[in-house]
Amino acid sequence: MSIAVGTHYIYTVQAGDTLYEIANRFSSSPQAIAEANHLYPPVTAPELIFPGQRLVVSTAGNIDTYYMVAPGDTLTDITIRFSTTYGLMTAMNPAINNPDVIISSQQLDVPAFIYNVEKGDTLFQIQQRFGIHRSEIIRANLGRPGFSPDLIWPGYSLIIPLPSTANITVTYPIPGTVIQDGFPVAGWVRSFEGNVLHQIRDSNGVIVSNKRAATASQGAPAYGFFQSSLPFDRQPTSDIGDVWVYTRSPRDDEIQDLVQVKIHFII
Repeated sequence: MSIAVGTHYIYTVQAGDTLYEIANRFSSSPQAIAEANHLYPPVTAPELIFPGQRLVVSTAGNIDTYYMVAPGDTLTDITIRFSTTYGLMTAMNPAINNPDVIISSQQLDVPAFIYNVEKGDTLFQIQQRFGIHRSEIIRANLGRPGFSPDLIWPGYSLIIPLPSTANITVTYPIPGTVIQDGFPVAGWVRSFEGNVLHQIRDSNGVIVSNKRAATASQGAPAYGFFQSSLPFDRQPTSDIGDVWVYTRSPRDDEIQDLVQVKIHFII
Protein backbone atom coordinates (compact mmCIF):
# COMPACT_ATOMS: atom_id res chain seq x y z
CA MET A 1 0.00 0.00 0.00
CA SER A 2 1.22 3.41 -0.95
CA ILE A 3 1.46 5.27 2.37
CA ALA A 4 3.23 8.54 1.54
CA VAL A 5 6.52 8.93 3.41
CA GLY A 6 7.64 12.45 4.26
CA THR A 7 6.35 15.63 5.84
CA HIS A 8 3.06 16.87 4.38
CA TYR A 9 1.50 20.33 4.57
CA ILE A 10 -2.15 21.10 3.87
CA TYR A 11 -2.09 24.62 2.49
CA THR A 12 -4.96 26.90 1.44
CA VAL A 13 -4.20 28.90 -1.72
CA GLN A 14 -4.21 32.68 -1.15
CA ALA A 15 -4.82 35.45 -3.69
CA GLY A 16 -1.65 36.04 -5.71
CA ASP A 17 -0.12 32.62 -4.98
CA THR A 18 1.58 30.72 -7.76
CA LEU A 19 2.49 27.07 -7.77
CA TYR A 20 6.15 27.99 -8.04
CA GLU A 21 5.98 30.25 -4.97
CA ILE A 22 4.18 27.61 -2.90
CA ALA A 23 6.69 24.96 -3.94
CA ASN A 24 9.59 27.24 -3.02
CA ARG A 25 8.04 28.06 0.37
CA PHE A 26 7.80 24.40 1.35
CA SER A 27 10.96 23.12 -0.39
CA SER A 28 8.87 21.11 -2.84
CA SER A 29 8.45 21.37 -6.63
CA PRO A 30 5.59 22.55 -8.85
CA GLN A 31 5.48 19.14 -10.54
CA ALA A 32 5.21 17.28 -7.21
CA ILE A 33 2.36 19.54 -6.05
CA ALA A 34 0.58 19.17 -9.39
CA GLU A 35 0.80 15.36 -9.17
CA ALA A 36 -0.34 15.24 -5.53
CA ASN A 37 -3.43 17.35 -6.31
CA HIS A 38 -4.06 16.31 -9.93
CA LEU A 39 -3.67 19.81 -11.34
CA TYR A 40 -4.21 18.52 -14.85
CA PRO A 41 -7.11 18.26 -17.31
CA PRO A 42 -9.95 17.47 -16.92
CA VAL A 43 -9.69 18.89 -13.39
CA THR A 44 -8.05 22.15 -14.41
CA ALA A 45 -5.67 23.67 -16.91
CA PRO A 46 -2.14 22.40 -16.20
CA GLU A 47 -0.87 23.65 -12.82
CA LEU A 48 -3.65 26.26 -12.50
CA ILE A 49 -4.69 27.09 -8.93
CA PHE A 50 -7.36 29.33 -7.37
CA PRO A 51 -7.68 31.07 -3.98
CA GLY A 52 -9.43 28.90 -1.41
CA GLN A 53 -8.28 25.57 -2.82
CA ARG A 54 -6.53 23.27 -0.36
CA LEU A 55 -3.36 21.59 -1.58
CA VAL A 56 -1.28 18.75 -0.17
CA VAL A 57 2.38 19.76 -0.39
CA SER A 58 4.91 17.02 0.41
CA THR A 59 8.57 17.30 1.33
CA ALA A 60 11.27 14.99 2.64
CA GLY A 61 11.09 14.13 6.33
CA ASN A 62 9.28 11.98 8.85
CA ILE A 63 5.69 10.83 8.40
CA ASP A 64 4.00 13.98 9.71
CA THR A 65 0.98 15.96 8.53
CA TYR A 66 0.49 19.66 9.26
CA TYR A 67 -2.37 22.02 8.53
CA MET A 68 -1.42 25.60 7.69
CA VAL A 69 -4.02 27.91 9.23
CA ALA A 70 -5.80 30.05 6.62
CA PRO A 71 -7.51 33.43 7.22
CA GLY A 72 -10.91 32.84 8.81
CA ASP A 73 -10.12 29.36 10.14
CA THR A 74 -11.20 28.46 13.66
CA LEU A 75 -9.96 25.54 15.74
CA THR A 76 -13.52 24.18 15.73
CA ASP A 77 -13.49 24.10 11.90
CA ILE A 78 -10.18 22.23 11.90
CA THR A 79 -11.28 19.66 14.49
CA ILE A 80 -14.40 18.90 12.42
CA ARG A 81 -12.35 18.57 9.22
CA PHE A 82 -10.02 16.00 10.77
CA SER A 83 -12.67 14.17 12.86
CA THR A 84 -10.88 15.00 16.10
CA THR A 85 -11.46 16.98 19.30
CA TYR A 86 -10.56 20.37 20.71
CA GLY A 87 -8.63 18.77 23.56
CA LEU A 88 -6.54 16.56 21.31
CA MET A 89 -5.64 19.45 18.98
CA THR A 90 -4.43 21.59 21.88
CA ALA A 91 -2.47 18.62 23.31
CA MET A 92 -0.79 17.96 19.96
CA ASN A 93 -0.02 21.66 19.53
CA PRO A 94 1.27 23.12 22.83
CA ALA A 95 2.03 26.40 21.02
CA ILE A 96 -1.74 27.09 21.01
CA ASN A 97 -1.98 29.50 23.95
CA ASN A 98 -5.62 30.35 23.41
CA PRO A 99 -7.81 27.85 21.50
CA ASP A 100 -10.11 30.70 20.51
CA VAL A 101 -7.27 32.52 18.76
CA ILE A 102 -5.24 30.81 16.04
CA ILE A 103 -3.06 32.78 13.69
CA SER A 104 -3.06 32.72 9.90
CA SER A 105 -0.07 30.67 8.60
CA GLN A 106 0.30 28.93 11.98
CA GLN A 107 1.44 25.33 11.51
CA LEU A 108 -0.73 22.80 13.34
CA ASP A 109 0.04 19.12 13.76
CA VAL A 110 -3.12 17.19 12.79
CA PRO A 111 -4.09 13.52 13.29
CA ALA A 112 -3.94 12.40 9.66
CA PHE A 113 -1.70 10.66 7.16
CA ILE A 114 -1.37 10.77 3.37
CA TYR A 115 -2.15 7.88 1.04
CA ASN A 116 -1.17 7.96 -2.62
CA VAL A 117 -4.08 6.50 -4.58
CA GLU A 118 -3.35 3.39 -6.62
CA LYS A 119 -4.93 2.38 -9.92
CA GLY A 120 -8.37 0.84 -9.36
CA ASP A 121 -8.86 2.30 -5.87
CA THR A 122 -12.27 3.51 -4.75
CA LEU A 123 -13.15 5.34 -1.54
CA PHE A 124 -15.10 2.29 -0.38
CA GLN A 125 -12.03 0.08 -0.84
CA ILE A 126 -9.85 2.60 1.00
CA GLN A 127 -12.40 2.75 3.83
CA GLN A 128 -12.27 -1.05 4.16
CA ARG A 129 -8.48 -1.13 3.92
CA PHE A 130 -7.80 1.44 6.62
CA GLY A 131 -10.90 1.17 8.79
CA ILE A 132 -11.63 4.89 8.37
CA HIS A 133 -15.20 5.78 7.42
CA ARG A 134 -15.76 7.18 3.94
CA SER A 135 -17.50 10.27 5.34
CA GLU A 136 -14.40 11.15 7.40
CA ILE A 137 -12.15 10.82 4.35
CA ILE A 138 -14.49 13.00 2.30
CA ARG A 139 -14.62 15.69 5.01
CA ALA A 140 -10.81 15.81 5.29
CA ASN A 141 -10.47 16.37 1.53
CA LEU A 142 -13.23 18.93 0.93
CA GLY A 143 -12.12 21.97 -1.05
CA ARG A 144 -9.26 20.18 -2.78
CA PRO A 145 -8.80 20.31 -6.56
CA GLY A 146 -9.04 16.91 -8.16
CA PHE A 147 -11.09 15.40 -5.33
CA SER A 148 -14.44 13.74 -5.93
CA PRO A 149 -16.03 11.01 -3.80
CA ASP A 150 -16.89 9.16 -6.99
CA LEU A 151 -13.59 9.46 -8.87
CA ILE A 152 -10.06 9.49 -7.45
CA TRP A 153 -7.00 9.66 -9.64
CA PRO A 154 -3.98 7.31 -9.40
CA GLY A 155 -1.12 9.15 -7.71
CA TYR A 156 -3.49 11.55 -5.93
CA SER A 157 -2.43 12.34 -2.33
CA LEU A 158 -5.50 11.55 -0.24
CA ILE A 159 -5.78 12.87 3.33
CA ILE A 160 -6.82 10.08 5.73
CA PRO A 161 -7.71 10.86 9.37
CA LEU A 162 -5.95 8.63 11.91
CA PRO A 163 -7.95 5.90 13.69
CA SER A 164 -9.58 7.57 16.71
CA THR A 165 -12.37 7.63 19.24
CA ALA A 166 -13.32 10.64 21.35
CA ASN A 167 -10.60 9.75 23.87
CA ILE A 168 -7.91 7.83 21.97
CA THR A 169 -5.94 8.55 18.79
CA VAL A 170 -3.28 6.13 17.57
CA THR A 171 -0.48 7.92 15.73
CA TYR A 172 1.71 4.84 15.21
CA PRO A 173 1.54 2.37 13.59
CA ILE A 174 -0.27 3.95 10.68
CA PRO A 175 -2.94 1.68 9.12
CA GLY A 176 -1.44 -0.64 6.53
CA THR A 177 1.97 -0.84 8.23
CA VAL A 178 3.81 -4.16 8.17
CA ILE A 179 4.77 -4.87 11.79
CA GLN A 180 7.16 -7.29 13.41
CA ASP A 181 7.93 -8.45 16.95
CA GLY A 182 8.53 -5.48 19.27
CA PHE A 183 7.09 -2.86 16.92
CA PRO A 184 6.32 0.49 18.62
CA VAL A 185 2.82 1.79 19.34
CA ALA A 186 2.10 5.41 20.26
CA GLY A 187 -0.68 7.96 20.43
CA TRP A 188 -2.79 10.17 22.65
CA VAL A 189 -5.26 9.14 25.34
CA ARG A 190 -7.62 10.86 27.76
CA SER A 191 -8.20 8.37 30.57
CA PHE A 192 -8.11 7.95 34.34
CA GLU A 193 -4.47 8.31 35.46
CA GLY A 194 -3.47 8.10 31.78
CA ASN A 195 -3.85 4.32 31.67
CA VAL A 196 -4.23 2.65 28.27
CA LEU A 197 -4.14 -0.99 27.11
CA HIS A 198 -2.98 -2.55 23.84
CA GLN A 199 -2.77 -5.93 22.13
CA ILE A 200 -2.57 -7.45 18.63
CA ARG A 201 -5.02 -9.89 17.08
CA ASP A 202 -4.70 -11.49 13.66
CA SER A 203 -7.66 -11.94 11.30
CA ASN A 204 -8.26 -15.46 12.69
CA GLY A 205 -8.78 -14.06 16.18
CA VAL A 206 -5.41 -15.30 17.48
CA ILE A 207 -3.94 -12.94 20.09
CA VAL A 208 -0.44 -12.35 18.72
CA SER A 209 0.57 -9.81 21.38
CA ASN A 210 -1.02 -10.21 24.81
CA LYS A 211 -2.78 -7.37 26.60
CA ARG A 212 -0.29 -4.91 28.06
CA ALA A 213 -0.62 -1.55 29.78
CA ALA A 214 1.03 1.79 29.15
CA THR A 215 0.79 5.09 31.01
CA ALA A 216 0.42 8.39 29.23
CA SER A 217 2.19 11.61 30.14
CA GLN A 218 -1.02 13.02 31.66
CA GLY A 219 -4.33 11.73 32.96
CA ALA A 220 -7.88 12.94 32.35
CA PRO A 221 -9.25 15.52 31.81
CA ALA A 222 -6.12 16.24 29.71
CA TYR A 223 -4.89 14.15 26.80
CA GLY A 224 -1.51 12.53 27.44
CA PHE A 225 0.98 11.02 25.02
CA PHE A 226 1.73 7.31 25.38
CA GLN A 227 4.25 5.02 23.76
CA SER A 228 4.96 1.35 24.21
CA SER A 229 5.94 -1.73 22.20
CA LEU A 230 4.14 -4.73 20.73
CA PRO A 231 6.10 -7.92 21.49
CA PHE A 232 4.83 -11.07 19.79
CA ASP A 233 3.79 -13.77 22.27
CA ARG A 234 2.88 -16.13 19.44
CA GLN A 235 3.26 -16.11 15.70
CA PRO A 236 0.42 -14.71 13.56
CA THR A 237 -1.62 -17.26 11.62
CA SER A 238 -2.64 -14.81 8.87
CA ASP A 239 -0.96 -11.93 7.07
CA ILE A 240 -3.39 -9.25 8.33
CA GLY A 241 -4.64 -8.23 11.75
CA ASP A 242 -5.40 -5.33 14.07
CA VAL A 243 -3.65 -3.47 16.83
CA TRP A 244 -6.18 -2.84 19.60
CA VAL A 245 -5.75 0.24 21.80
CA TYR A 246 -8.38 0.82 24.46
CA THR A 247 -9.30 1.49 28.08
CA ARG A 248 -11.57 -0.41 30.47
CA SER A 249 -14.47 0.87 32.53
CA PRO A 250 -13.63 1.15 36.25
CA ARG A 251 -17.24 0.09 37.00
CA ASP A 252 -17.64 -3.14 35.05
CA ASP A 253 -14.27 -3.67 33.30
CA GLU A 254 -15.91 -3.38 29.87
CA ILE A 255 -13.71 -2.28 26.96
CA GLN A 256 -14.06 1.44 26.23
CA ASP A 257 -12.82 3.66 23.41
CA LEU A 258 -11.52 0.76 21.33
CA VAL A 259 -9.36 1.89 18.39
CA GLN A 260 -8.45 -0.85 15.90
CA VAL A 261 -5.54 -0.17 13.54
CA LYS A 262 -5.41 -2.47 10.53
CA ILE A 263 -1.88 -3.86 10.05
CA HIS A 264 0.02 -6.55 8.11
CA PHE A 265 2.40 -9.33 9.15
CA ILE A 266 5.21 -11.09 7.33
CA ILE A 267 4.53 -14.81 7.67
